[in-house]
Amino acid sequence: MDVYAFADKLKTGSDEIQLIDVREPWELQKAAIAGFINLPLSQFAEWETQIHQHLDVETETIVMCHHGIRSAQMCAWLKQQGFTHVENLVGGIDAYSINVDASVPRY
Repeated sequence: MDVYAFADKLKTGSDEIQLIDVREPWELQKAAIAGFINLPLSQFAEWETQIHQHLDVETETIVMCHHGIRSAQMCAWLKQQGFTHVENLVGGIDAYSINVDASVPRY
């Protein structure tokens, strides 16, 4: 999903999407978008067995990282876990900052 389509989804305020940020906690301190839950890939072993307890496999799920590489990995893993509607935020929070909301700091 490109950042423009994502921005449109945020404007609608839909409760029908799950937002996952796979960046590290220190990255969230530098820049974040409200509504995302943080599941750092480096802490995968700590949360991977509980993914089905916290997220619905049938709800649209958008995954974000800094540039889109880690989130793409997470998307592939979620699909393996049975998630049916998973999308990577192409370009990550950096592309969002450049193209949609310059108030989100770049790092």
